[in-house]
Amino acid sequence: MLKVAVVGLGDISNIHLPVIESNPNVELVAVCDTEESMKDNWLDTGTVFYADYHEMLAKESLDCVHVCLPHHLHYLVTKACVEKGVHVFLEKPLDKDLENAIKLVQLEQSNKEVKICVSLQNRYNETFVTLQERVESGKYGKVTGLKGLVTWYRPKSYYAQKPWRGKMAYAGGGVMINQSIHTLDLMQLLGGRIERIRGSIDQLLDYDIEVEDTATANIQFANGARGLFFATITNAVNSSVELQVLLEKGKFTIKDSVLTAVNHLGQKENIIEDKKLSGSKFYYGASHSKLINHFYTCIENDTDDYIHVRDGLPSMQMIDAICNSSETKQEMTMEV
Repeated sequence: MLKVAVVGLGDISNIHLPVIESNPNVELVAVCDTEESMKDNWLDTGTVFYADYHEMLAKESLDCVHVCLPHHLHYLVTKACVEKGVHVFLEKPLDKDLENAIKLVQLEQSNKEVKICVSLQNRYNETFVTLQERVESGKYGKVTGLKGLVTWYRPKSYYAQKPWRGKMAYAGGGVMINQSIHTLDLMQLLGGRIERIRGSIDQLLDYDIEVEDTATANIQFANGARGLFFATITNAVNSSVELQVLLEKGKFTIKDSVLTAVNHLGQKENIIEDKKLSGSKFYYGASHSKLINHFYTCIENDTDDYIHVRDGLPSMQMIDAICNSSETKQEMTMEV
């Protein structure tokens, strides 16, 4: 039985914990958070509460730690786990910026015996798996265009309740690194190597935060395809993410958790629908459990077909390029 711990008991841990507790081959032996008042929630549960992850790593014999912390702590805590020989399930993003993301890649490369899985779980959505298979089949020709849209809403209280979300030193960014990094990740998986990006970021809301609430980019792929990316938290509601791929012989769209196809004759059909996460966070998707449980299997069987740190680097490079392009008002060349 795998012995597992969670570091960080914020909102995203509420997605991880039910998955951990529902797996009969996993035991949640410890949790950790600097907010010591949370300790009361774990009394008489059999799970030990810690306020210091160093103490937890020193006292517990762990197989895997889930890192569910503010972005600026991802590299530091992952490094501490890896140095103890403990596998890590890391929430996105890799860290707050590209510099630390590269350090994390180097950490992975120099510690191959320890597994680090990055939570880019939308790769496991039924709609995306099917879409990727169809694009890679070659049946519909080459990819000619991509569109990724994320139009969500976050109230001012979202930042007031957890101020780190609005500060560059802790979050590293706003709508791109926090809400729409999954869409950037899926776009680069479908489009392939990126050559150039021209982007712009802005603050359209009077939230008194340092991070962007809106971003847009024109993406030029090495294969000649063109991409449009747009993300914002200024919408009235949390609308469905839209991911569209244009090919020489067809058009595929994921929207409202359904993959549809339009062929060259203009005929539209529904192909497959995603399983939905229950509750108000339905738009997160339901693939956290797939990825987490798959990673546990990889640990048990010592296999490596999970989402590695190196797999998470392209989306961080895209964010960095969009930010630099916005600042310089110039197109950025991607170095991948």
